[in-house]
Amino acid sequence: MEQPMRRSPGFPFRRARFDEQPRQSAAVLVATVGIPIPKTVLRQAVKLSGGRPVAVVTIARIYGSSLGLPNPGLLPTRKEMDEQRALVTEAIDRLERSGVEAWGQVASTRRYAKTIAQAAVARGVEHVLVVTPKVPRWRLFIEGDTARHVKRRIGNDMTVEGITV
Repeated sequence: MEQPMRRSPGFPFRRARFDEQPRQSAAVLVATVGIPIPKTVLRQAVKLSGGRPVAVVTIARIYGSSLGLPNPGLLPTRKEMDEQRALVTEAIDRLERSGVEAWGQVASTRRYAKTIAQAAVARGVEHVLVVTPKVPRWRLFIEGDTARHVKRRIGNDMTVEGITV
């Protein structure tokens, strides 16, 4: 669902710096770091939701250092954003065919665990399913486990499950 674009006060042609976090409530949040969501994960989300709405969040990663100078080459391209929107649309279609209401969101961020945790808290979910790609152990050591980082930020209020594809 596309939200209307907010305008900055005093600047009629500029978009506001940050969009508000969607607040539609959901029972389950399915989050992915830019990879397709398998059908088994969506089936699990439908089962956990018990007929209540399911939210889908996909992350378009911003690469680079947060301490460096802003560089537009590190931002996701229009093609990458379109791919992420297609992932969300496909997941929502499958969820709605399963008989549950679904919401979707594409977020571009450098700190994806923090963004997933904020989306989960804003929507008041009970379960978070984090879909991550299978990576070598050395990369997991450097980047860390996304599901574990999300769980650390959320606390014990919600169930967080990491699913490696």
